[in-house]
Amino acid sequence: MKQTRFVLMLFLAVGVLSTAGAQMKSIQEFGVLPTNTPSVNAKNLQKAIDWATRSGAALYIEPVEVPYPMDGGIVLKRNVSLVGANGPTPRGTRHPDAQRPVGSVFNIMDDSQPFIVVESGTRIEGIQFWYSKQELSDPEKIIPYPATIQVNKTAFTQGVKLADLTFYGEYLAMDFNSDPNFKNELILIEHCYGYPLSGEFIRIDYCYDIPRFLHCHVNPAIMREIGFRFSKEVIDSVVDRKTFAFSVNHTDNAQLIDLFTFATWGGIHLGAESYGQLTNFNLDCVAVGIYKEGANTKNRNWQIAQGSIIANAGNTLEETRPIIVEGQGHTAFTNVEAFSGGNGALTNLEKSYDFLWVKGDKRLTISLFGCRMRNYTAAEPLTVDNPNAVIQAVACVDHNENLYNRTIQPVN
Repeated sequence: MKQTRFVLMLFLAVGVLSTAGAQMKSIQEFGVLPTNTPSVNAKNLQKAIDWATRSGAALYIEPVEVPYPMDGGIVLKRNVSLVGANGPTPRGTRHPDAQRPVGSVFNIMDDSQPFIVVESGTRIEGIQFWYSKQELSDPEKIIPYPATIQVNKTAFTQGVKLADLTFYGEYLAMDFNSDPNFKNELILIEHCYGYPLSGEFIRIDYCYDIPRFLHCHVNPAIMREIGFRFSKEVIDSVVDRKTFAFSVNHTDNAQLIDLFTFATWGGIHLGAESYGQLTNFNLDCVAVGIYKEGANTKNRNWQIAQGSIIANAGNTLEETRPIIVEGQGHTAFTNVEAFSGGNGALTNLEKSYDFLWVKGDKRLTISLFGCRMRNYTAAEPLTVDNPNAVIQAVACVDHNENLYNRTIQPVN
């Protein structure tokens, strides 16, 4: 009886998957083929999107042995989904007999315009983006490709889902910096992997109503399975750009969960006009882990918990800081640790200046609980250059493995 029930459930599951597949049209039906030129494929993919926008159809990026060569300038019009066969592939897929990725892969050749601009009610899922012409060794030859995925900057964009995406050789992966007159809302980005040579993986500005970055991973080893690697010089050049892997500003209640970056100058920038929660993160081999600003005392507040920062990649100790806070508002740190050490993948100092640097001259408040602080060179883990800061650290541990409890109040 149990075996019969299992077979029936399996049959129903396969039926559901088959029905879902039947509801998607392959892009090959519209003439998007591995043997076409990039310009022909871009035109034909746009025709497929134009067809799908009226019904809200999903287009299937049929897996291929040779990736689809593509030009940019594509507009993912409202209601349309692009769906591939792959989950995120954090070390790359590889053809059995050739040094290239396989599956639902776009090989982007255009360095003059974003690959795809997204409108409202759209989805991109299960796809790999490969920049096969990108430089791997010489920093002077890096191609500054426009964003792979960009928000529509001339219209309100609401409801975009980007999931299970992998980027190989991109310069800027996802650009959701909107025009202030055309804000975006409800942007969900999850399970995405890459290593942007600008140092910027996801940036979002003017997004009201809860943007979410979930389970995203930035690492130069992204093409290891394919057999490609970035040189130490290229990785150093990414750090030297002094950008952040993840940036949010002008956002309401942003949710940042399970974020990882390795070998970018900055980990996460929380802009002056943002607030939300940041949890479960690892920011490895950065110069600055978290840079939090705040423009008012009402709701420019962040709750930051369960994370680790390895700050060692600044050019000087003074710019190598796990956490920087300035402006106004409140910042709560719970179970956040920082430590440093060497790593042969990039040039680094193997240590940081301090744990937390508090800047500015406006009143702000900070609480720290259960934070572990080590491998800093300053006499104290907290550098307070703001005379109006209110700070309390409780049950923290300093670099001597002593309990660290401290309260700092304004002099006046």
